Amino acid sequence: MEENLIVEFSIFALIGVGFLVRKLGIVSQDGQKCLTNLVVDVILPCNILCAFLSSETNSILSDGIWVLGISTVFHFFCLGYGHLFFRKPPIGERSCLRFATVCSNAGFLGNPVAEGLYGLEGLALANFYLIPMRILMWSSGIAIFSGSRDWKSTAKKVLTHPCIIAVELGILGVLLHVQLPVLLQKPITYLSSCNTATSMLVIGMILARLDLKQFLDKTVLCFSVHRLVILPSLVLLLCSLLPVSETARNICVLLAAMPVAANTSILADKYDQNSLYATKLVIVSTVLSIPTTALWSTILMRL
Repeated sequence: MEENLIVEFSIFALIGVGFLVRKLGIVSQDGQKCLTNLVVDVILPCNILCAFLSSETNSILSDGIWVLGISTVFHFFCLGYGHLFFRKPPIGERSCLRFATVCSNAGFLGNPVAEGLYGLEGLALANFYLIPMRILMWSSGIAIFSGSRDWKSTAKKVLTHPCIIAVELGILGVLLHVQLPVLLQKPITYLSSCNTATSMLVIGMILARLDLKQFLDKTVLCFSVHRLVILPSLVLLLCSLLPVSETARNICVLLAAMPVAANTSILADKYDQNSLYATKLVIVSTVLSIPTTALWSTILMRL
């Protein structure tokens, strides 16, 4: 749990820096937009590629296949869940809620939690869990924010999006056991390591435009219950019906209990949706995830 608290503190420290540089005018609105594009189009693809090509992803195959299957079922279920429960909010908020239902911060927060509790085996299984979410994030997720009803056009945009190209290359690399040459691996790794800092800085900049009183939003608190309590409970129920190992079950539940993905704010800002509301979802769910993650860890260890 100490590892999780350190990660959570690091998130808020970086968000605070972004908040300050925007409030002090060090970065302008145009500068923020450029940084958002840099994150989505360059840094995130490198981060995704590194995650797929990590050596741990090729291990623990048996449990990994179970985790991959459970994650696939769960994330496609979340697509329908979001459409069912979030039909009434205004379009800007509705897009954020539906995206946040499918996409959690399981990559940044989930990986250190998985590794801290279950070692390299947990980290390997976490990478299997993330595959379906990454694919949906950069396919259905982009469609949610773009609002396009032209699925042929949307499919073309999705398949040529830098992040989904990174997913395609990553899966191919895993299947073919590809190891990148050092001359390519090093710069990609350096760019990947910027992901957390730059993403949190952008969220802090968005937060600088938000009245802090607006965080007391019933819809955001209600959604956090869905994200942190109801959805992982459904995953636990699914795992109890399947012959999965204890470690695989625990990884699936813990990662399903992660807060809203930071990319919700990034993509909402990029596609001119309600980025302020998206930031509230990210911040509030992340704060509330500190006690709920500890609670889920305790429950799973006692099962």
